[in-house]
Amino acid sequence: MTKLKTIIIDDELRARTLLKNILQEFCPDIEVIDSCEDLPNAVKLIRKTAPDLIFLDIEMPGHSGLELLDFFNEDEITFSIIFTTAYQQYALNAIKMEAFDYLLKPIEPEELVLAIDRFKRKHEQKTQKETVLSVNANKIAIPTSNGIKLINTEQIVYLKADNTYTEIYLDTNEKIVVSRTLKNFEDVLMSFPHFFRSNKSYIVNYNLVSEYIKSDGGYLVMQTKAIIPISPDKVSRFLELSSIVKR
Repeated sequence: MTKLKTIIIDDELRARTLLKNILQEFCPDIEVIDSCEDLPNAVKLIRKTAPDLIFLDIEMPGHSGLELLDFFNEDEITFSIIFTTAYQQYALNAIKMEAFDYLLKPIEPEELVLAIDRFKRKHEQKTQKETVLSVNANKIAIPTSNGIKLINTEQIVYLKADNTYTEIYLDTNEKIVVSRTLKNFEDVLMSFPHFFRSNKSYIVNYNLVSEYIKSDGGYLVMQTKAIIPISPDKVSRFLELSSIVKR
């Protein structure tokens, strides 16, 4: 089994070292790839290493660990968080952030092992559930609760980000919700020339765009009458695509 990557964020060197040692001794499936002492460096480290799991202290100089997600767009949050703190009063805040777990210091190896075991099970289920594969030149496979649904890409009108989920809207007026970020779909769909990311929350099927309207900040009107916003910095790419298609 491939080891799960983790980083430790804590302003106390002793706490970082102790947690790393416990993980190495009791959790062989976890690889501590790095650690740091504050949130600004943590943000850089997360973007650089793409960890599966983060052990995060709460009370640190400069920024609280509870502010971590404020530094990321929704489609960048591909990691889970286990808070490690000496203070019980932050438990509610951790729940609101949808943290995977909350461990009180001093961390007991038994509790840590239980948390890691739960995380491994969740990670394996998520990996199996979220598989999205390009099947051939015209179809993609979408995981559903009952199996896999094959969708003709020409039927997709647009996709919309919804936190760590993506809503897929078809020309049949059907909506499919998938536990997968929009970025994951972008990686697959950008190999199809008729898909275009209009802003951070939408990918549209260019072939099903009826109009581009400049007013009100700019937006696209789809053949289904759906209104899709387009970022100013994406307009030139849209016009370039229009030119390519016209040829």
